[in-house]
Amino acid sequence: MRFVVQEVSKADVKIGGEIKGKIGKGFMVLVGIGQADNEAIADKMVNKLLGLRIFPDENGKTNLSLADVSGELLMISQFTLYADCRKGNRPSFTKACAPDEAKRLYEYIVDNCRKRVPKVDTGEFGEVMQVSLVNEGPFTIILDSDDLM
Repeated sequence: MRFVVQEVSKADVKIGGEIKGKIGKGFMVLVGIGQADNEAIADKMVNKLLGLRIFPDENGKTNLSLADVSGELLMISQFTLYADCRKGNRPSFTKACAPDEAKRLYEYIVDNCRKRVPKVDTGEFGEVMQVSLVNEGPFTIILDSDDLM
């Protein structure tokens, strides 16, 4: 499982020109789900995500979590995080989870986040989306479940 986490002052996602999700200060997270992923891995990834202390404190040090700043989440499904570009110029996505199982795990992740974060917005699984954001810092972190196990 892979999360690309960006600290944002605002972000939104549109589908067909209509805003589907919108947040203020928080994290915009691209969520990629691989073939070997399961609920136990998702739980570890959500715990790591929500525990990240990357917001600045009163001294400008990255010391505050999403909860500490009353932050919001925008979660976007992104199977292309599993692109394999080692051969040729056209990426292969064979390491990405099959769509039905990926959707189930994505919804599981979102539901877990909603239990702990007051505002969690999403895109729509499998749809073409336009994501806009203001990345603060800029601060971007890649969480990979292979690094957490």
